Amino acid sequence: MKKNEKVKSHEPFFHISKRTDISLKQGIIVRIIAILLALAVCGIVTKLFTGDDPISIFKTVFQGAFGTGRTLVTIHEIAILLCVSLAVTPAFRMRFWNTGAEGQVLIGCLSTAMCMFYLGGKVPDGMLILIMAIFAVLSGIIWAVIPAFFKAHWGTNETLFTLMMNYVAIQLIEFFLKIADKSGSNVVGPDLLSHGWFPRLFGENYILNIIIVAVLTVLLYIYLNYSKHGYEISVVGESENTARYIGINVKKVIVRTMALSGAICGIAGLLLVGGASHSIDSNLADGRGFTAIMVAWLAKFNPVTMVLTSLLIVFLERGADEVSSKFGLNADFAEILTGIILFFIIGCEFFINYKINFNHKKNSVKEDK
Repeated sequence: MKKNEKVKSHEPFFHISKRTDISLKQGIIVRIIAILLALAVCGIVTKLFTGDDPISIFKTVFQGAFGTGRTLVTIHEIAILLCVSLAVTPAFRMRFWNTGAEGQVLIGCLSTAMCMFYLGGKVPDGMLILIMAIFAVLSGIIWAVIPAFFKAHWGTNETLFTLMMNYVAIQLIEFFLKIADKSGSNVVGPDLLSHGWFPRLFGENYILNIIIVAVLTVLLYIYLNYSKHGYEISVVGESENTARYIGINVKKVIVRTMALSGAICGIAGLLLVGGASHSIDSNLADGRGFTAIMVAWLAKFNPVTMVLTSLLIVFLERGADEVSSKFGLNADFAEILTGIILFFIIGCEFFINYKINFNHKKNSVKEDK
């Protein structure tokens, strides 16, 4: 091609770039708009199936979460989801992709139930609760440290390893159910786990669970932001090579951080069995281990912000369940509504973190030198 010959080059119609200028206020406004749009779409979809006024549908969503006699239950659900979200946060800050919180919670549930089953009535309830707590935390730590040890020493894939540990925990619970309950109901209920229940506070169930999670939230926030360990977690997450260069023992940090995550998951299992259901089955965690990943991610791994994201997720899920029940829709319809809402919430994060730049000049002319 001759010099100075002009050629046409085709520019892309748009390109995506990282946002650096969005303020906290603007981020909040975008999220509010996303939630309102999600509710509007849910209202339209529900109206197509039921023919009811969308306003009544929105009222039903609120009543499902905070209607008469439901407020404390909803707050407890928020607390449990928040507890599991707190558990995955240290690992995710370290860029250790722990997808095994579900199994770590379940193994904590199993340890708690076994203590209640085998020691109930043989030791005082106060001592039994203490034993339950110790074994729940220890079992959660062991379940989390196993994949962490393999990752630290042999570089195994932590995502697959922790995910597979979930299924092992489920099978261990199924095995315990066969031993503890010969009826084949696949649930060991309060009749067999009749000791070691958490005490009622102010005449209400769940209050102790909520207080424990609130304390954990404050402690973890301080730990991650104001302690040496929290600093080391952040450095390892940014760059393992940098961490090694400044003298941080990366292997030790990986194992220690996952031990913390497992311990908090064990506490969540303790709260589910000892402080809430007083029973155990393989579905007791109810997918919270996976939902917690989304909660932590949306909150940018900030324990305080996770309170709000947990509240939002639980509020929407319980509201969707109430809509499905009240209007006589299939139970799966609640999952559809929840999916629509989560789609908008996750989608808005894209527009908060990135912007789309449109190129109005499709063709540009340049000289070939």
